[in-house]
Amino acid sequence: MDPSSIILPGSLQNAAVLTIFLAFAGYLVTFLFTRMMARRSDRLRLVDQRLNEFYGPLYVASRAGDIAYQSLLKKQGKTHCHPIRDEDKKEWMLWMTTIFMPLNDVREKIIIEKAHLIVEEEMPLCLLEFVTHVVGYKAVLAKWADGDYSETRSTIGWPPEFDRYVKRSYAALKAEQTRLLHNAAWRLYQRLAGRKRR
Repeated sequence: MDPSSIILPGSLQNAAVLTIFLAFAGYLVTFLFTRMMARRSDRLRLVDQRLNEFYGPLYVASRAGDIAYQSLLKKQGKTHCHPIRDEDKKEWMLWMTTIFMPLNDVREKIIIEKAHLIVEEEMPLCLLEFVTHVVGYKAVLAKWADGDYSETRSTIGWPPEFDRYVKRSYAALKAEQTRLLHNAAWRLYQRLAGRKRR
């Protein structure tokens, strides 16, 4: 009996087992990598949506409102708007109706209509306080429209945590978006997915 005939079938058998093992391992790695990248893609899509539809517009409107408010205070030579002096009343009402309330309305609409995009599981208290603050001003502006100028401010104060919350949340989401976009595995996946589409 030829010794090579005994060795050859075993070698073929080992080669077949090794080929099957490598094919399965390759499939498993591809499956896990694709699944991980799909999760990353879903996460990036959610982060983008939160930035584009909720935290981004809320941040821009809040920054614009703060800049306008600081500008008004500087113009009036004050550091706080309290109390509103008689000589400042007309200008305060003008800025409130033409600048502050339109920005408040934008923010209120975002919070009410896009609440499902909030990062936290529960509605942050500062967002609820902001909406009630705006509602209070709507009552004041309605009185102004009727010629009653006895009130100049909402009875519900500005929530001090609101601006900090918006800024902090926006910055955290931008950082997460950058991390997700600049991950080496993500860039490789995007290149490979781009080639498959061509």
